[in-house]
Amino acid sequence: MTDETPLEHERRSKVARWRSEGREPYPWNFSGRVPTETVRVRCSTLSSGEEAPGETARVAGRLRALRVHGRTAFADLDDLSGSLQLLLRADVIGEEAYQQWVADLDSGDMIGAEGAPALSRRGEPSLLVRRLELLAKAIAPPPEKYHGLQDVEERLRRRYLDLLASPETRQRFRVRSLLTRETRTFFEESGFLEVETSTLVPVAGGGAARPFVTRSGYLDQEVQLRIALELALKRLIVGGLERVFEVGKCFRNEDLDTTHSPEFTMLEAYWAYADYLDMRALTERLYARLATRAAALLPEVAEAQEAARAFAGGFLTIDFVDELERTSGVSGILEKTPDQLRELARAAGSTVPADSPPGVFLDKLFEHYVEPNLTRPTFVMDHPISTTPLAKRHRRLAGRVERFEFYFRGFELGNAYTELTDPDEQERRFQEQLEARAEYRFVYDADFIRALRHGMPPTAGIGIGMDRMVMALTGAASIKDVILFPLVRTS
Repeated sequence: MTDETPLEHERRSKVARWRSEGREPYPWNFSGRVPTETVRVRCSTLSSGEEAPGETARVAGRLRALRVHGRTAFADLDDLSGSLQLLLRADVIGEEAYQQWVADLDSGDMIGAEGAPALSRRGEPSLLVRRLELLAKAIAPPPEKYHGLQDVEERLRRRYLDLLASPETRQRFRVRSLLTRETRTFFEESGFLEVETSTLVPVAGGGAARPFVTRSGYLDQEVQLRIALELALKRLIVGGLERVFEVGKCFRNEDLDTTHSPEFTMLEAYWAYADYLDMRALTERLYARLATRAAALLPEVAEAQEAARAFAGGFLTIDFVDELERTSGVSGILEKTPDQLRELARAAGSTVPADSPPGVFLDKLFEHYVEPNLTRPTFVMDHPISTTPLAKRHRRLAGRVERFEFYFRGFELGNAYTELTDPDEQERRFQEQLEARAEYRFVYDADFIRALRHGMPPTAGIGIGMDRMVMALTGAASIKDVILFPLVRTS
């Protein structure tokens, strides 16, 4: 490549020399390796300067640094489980091999080592190397050890370098994977069946958002990327799958900020013959379990420990209308006309279109006056009916629906309803959304109405943003920090 630096050119020349000598700098495998953690654990039983007699271990990872002291060298090896010191001694691997390795190895190289667990004289867990293998020559050097990637956008565009340079980033995404697994296990243990529904749909329903639109050449028709999982999963409830959940990608053609991304991961679950109070109890158990798991995985992260304590103490419960009126100082909020709500929302700094449904203005007022104060785990109960076209009307409170959202650290983590199962009322609510003619509204899904006409049992449903869940439990400051490859400008 013509834009290579002198250092990269030097590393490439080593690759050429290896191949001219009949050695492969990019071999096919390195079997029998164990995580470096296995060696560290074994070393904990040794005394300083002691080698595990008669034992052999094989480890592999990225060479972080190499320090040469005469006929002994110390190499720092990183893998996903942590770091391990490799001891290279000329008297163990041979003088010629030792000199060659010292000359050929560079920071960033992928290497494999075989040897005996040993505790150095300074008490450092180590592997006394008897055999070394180059597994991939790094032509480009890794980011500088102490400074890494300082440009935030560059970190996101080239996440592989961020992962390479930052053990904290690697750990965060490892924890994300384990928390997702724990979530799946929780729902499976609770009797839910995991399913997969379509990402490309004729009509993107289940939320008020602008979809991404593409076209099927084979079908010669426009299709959309789903904005929610909801309507597909409810169709499965109609079909007799009584408890279902899905973890899947959703897409909304909207702005990106610290808690929103155009591409995000949702968990949605639907539970026949249950209501939103049943789902609230399930949510408390789920988050207590997830927070405990995150704290165990991140013992040195203060935010994870704080979250575990917070969720162990249970959720606060507040009423949507009562809390909004209390914090805003506006009484009789449900009696306000759409024009009055619009003016209140504008006075609070909202810029939503003037023809938005009343529920949009109420949501914006709640977002302004209440959300920033919801730093503890909190259920927000019983929303105005105009905010939620898909939820069942409240059995006691006029003008409300049986819905809760739950919050922590000032942002929403999930949303649940007692689901609307009356096909005629659902059709009427969809029509009301269409008449509002706002930019963001729930679309009319005729096939979903047809499904409801076949009879849907009483059902509770919940949607949980998995990205925000990881943010809340690990203390990440932005949703971009918990998505491996968030959408960013290309340059």
